[in-house]
Amino acid sequence: MSKIRGYIILIQFSLTVAVVIVLMYLFRKHHHKIRKAWMNIQIKLLGINLEEEGSIDTSCDMVLMNHQSLLDIVVMEYIHDRNLAWVAKKQITDLFFFGHIIKAPRMISINREDRSGIVTLVKEVKDRLSHGRPIAMFPEGTRGDGTKIAKFKSGAKIVADKFKLRVQPVVMLHTRKILDSKTLNATPGIVKVIYLEPVQADKATDWLKETEVKMRDILEKELKRESAK
Repeated sequence: MSKIRGYIILIQFSLTVAVVIVLMYLFRKHHHKIRKAWMNIQIKLLGINLEEEGSIDTSCDMVLMNHQSLLDIVVMEYIHDRNLAWVAKKQITDLFFFGHIIKAPRMISINREDRSGIVTLVKEVKDRLSHGRPIAMFPEGTRGDGTKIAKFKSGAKIVADKFKLRVQPVVMLHTRKILDSKTLNATPGIVKVIYLEPVQADKATDWLKETEVKMRDILEKELKRESAK
């Protein structure tokens, strides 16, 4: 049943994302409102119930999250009031037609194979910040299976230190259980979102490594607590 539901969601995603892309190009000044409306619909259709711990600080100009499913983006876009600028890998941007889900709302596309990628990242981050858009990143650089957090890449620290950003770390649990984009299994359920205290980026400190350790500890403790029930 979860597999059938997964295929239905995939078809629904494909159709509605296509509509969203067209609308974002037609109404460029309102692409954030269009995305928000789509995210609100998805939360309901997917049967997601949110459980939040801690407080989101929307004054922060960077959000760092663990990554396990494309639903991580859906949930954070649903929660966050500001027009987030997500950092995505170039492979997504290069997808035929659907790559416009990155291009239309002017997200940030990075080619990790290009040595100049970090220069592009800094330039693009500066531009989005100048338009009042917080930067959203998955510092692991890839999706995990939801049971652990991988070592963080250096990109987040470089740009956050460069622009002296306040960073909101977030740990998200169970999005992969609700929609596994690899196996296409889908089941309604609870997504838990844990907000850590904001961190001030500073070249003189190892704040990213410390944040990585805190996020990993929180995820491990939550999973152990749940398995002990």
